[in-house]
Amino acid sequence: MSARTHFGLAAAALLAACAPTTQEGPAATASASAPEISLDTLKTVTQLLSSDEYQGRAPTTPGEEKTVALIADRFEKAGLRPGNEGNWFQDVPLVETIATPTPLRVTGGAEPLTFEFRTDMVANTYQVQPSVSLDNSDIVFVGYGINAPERGWNDYAGVDVKGKTVVILINDPDYQTQGLEGPFNGRAMTYYGRWTYKYEEAARQGAAAAFIVHETEPASYGWNVVQSSWTGAQYNMDAANNHMDQSRVIGWLTNEASQQLFAAAGKDLASLSAAAKQKGFKAVPLGLQASVGLTNEIKRQASRNVIGVLPGATRPDEYVIYTAHWDHLGICDAVDGDSICNGAVDNATGTAGLVALAEAHAKAGPADRSIVFLAVTAEESGLLGSRYYGENPVYPHAQTVGGINMDGLNVVGNTRDLVVIGKGKSGLEDYLQRAADDMGLDLKNEPTPEAGYYYRSDHFSLAKFGVPMLYAESGEDLVDGGIAAGRAAAEDYRANRYHQPSDEYDPAWNWDGAIRDLSLYYRIGRDLAESDAWPNWVEGDEFRAIRDRSRAGAQ
Repeated sequence: MSARTHFGLAAAALLAACAPTTQEGPAATASASAPEISLDTLKTVTQLLSSDEYQGRAPTTPGEEKTVALIADRFEKAGLRPGNEGNWFQDVPLVETIATPTPLRVTGGAEPLTFEFRTDMVANTYQVQPSVSLDNSDIVFVGYGINAPERGWNDYAGVDVKGKTVVILINDPDYQTQGLEGPFNGRAMTYYGRWTYKYEEAARQGAAAAFIVHETEPASYGWNVVQSSWTGAQYNMDAANNHMDQSRVIGWLTNEASQQLFAAAGKDLASLSAAAKQKGFKAVPLGLQASVGLTNEIKRQASRNVIGVLPGATRPDEYVIYTAHWDHLGICDAVDGDSICNGAVDNATGTAGLVALAEAHAKAGPADRSIVFLAVTAEESGLLGSRYYGENPVYPHAQTVGGINMDGLNVVGNTRDLVVIGKGKSGLEDYLQRAADDMGLDLKNEPTPEAGYYYRSDHFSLAKFGVPMLYAESGEDLVDGGIAAGRAAAEDYRANRYHQPSDEYDPAWNWDGAIRDLSLYYRIGRDLAESDAWPNWVEGDEFRAIRDRSRAGAQ
């Protein structure tokens, strides 16, 4: 359930760039006009990748074999060269687990509670072992589960949760703030609000289990998304320690189940949630015990990133990178007899956009810098393909100037606006602003900063290594229908297609917005590839120091 990037128009396109040297703003290059973006490529590649033949493109399945072969073939036909030392592929070692949980039993209250898998809770484990058990583990409510010393906030202060089960709220304490001021950036989610962080911190604190309370607004998706994403095959990076440093059990509780659990302890979930928003909140032992077991089917197998490159003419050792994830959920919960999560918008469209951009750049010929096209695996499992590339870069981060990541294209029509996610983070916004002005587009702040989209797609894997990332997408102001129609389209996608079998190719899609956006991404990438600039994060940004150190070592 990582990288849930589809707000706005069921579309997202991400832009990235790098660090300091002589110039941080847009270079004084000629405006790059894109060769025609191929509508036929967009339609053909999207339709193929999202067909039932590809079985939802889950990693390490026959669907992957078809997918990566298609991408490599289209890269080669576009005129790219193999991007990994003569190879189209980068192996990504994964471990696949399929967990079968027992019901979660809670004792210690007036009456024992039993929470059923999928309907009341989901449970899984990062630990790679055939079976995992949690027996009579004391339950502690730790508020938002945040330990942020630089913000003077520690929900674990004064409590020892080693071997215990922690119950955690999703998002940040100030997510309901209307503005962007607050201990955790107000309405804009920080990484502390992400479910991935919650489990990471719980493990660091020694918790045996961690369950997150689901609530649709702060999670930004319904329980149906949790169900589809946390059942069936799950993937993680293969590791020598089998992830035994992680909590034994991780999972989610429905809001209804959470209310029952707190009531059994004589507590009120709403009251304690309100208290947890205040600085100085102290964790609350609930006087209850949790028991649950898991059996795991385990398979180790490499998945693959696909990499093509258009070598630079004069500075081939400096790189601009485009990325998109090719994977989706594979076989998922059946709806009306359909059990294939085809992932047409998410992210067959983005992969098709990657191919179309490769064709356009190759047609224009080499730029000064090299341009890399990276299709990554296992985004839906926690950004694993991009994480592996980040940890094992084919092209050094210090020499990577920037890039564009596409996690879903706009297939509902042209808009008058673009939205910037995490506005004010890097100098790349100058490139975006210039391109938007020339195309007559209104650049807006994100309407739902509380959803934390900046931390939910593959650009984040590069940002963590200091590569400045600009995340932008089509807004909601449709040329045909205005904001009301755009918002309705976004809400319809989230409710009725996102991570469901109904995310299927539709011949009636309007590709005008996708082609417009791809032309914008082409221009920004080409401007970067023809310049000698190294845009950086703004002073004080969380990733600035990492990039400064990286670039200093490259001089």
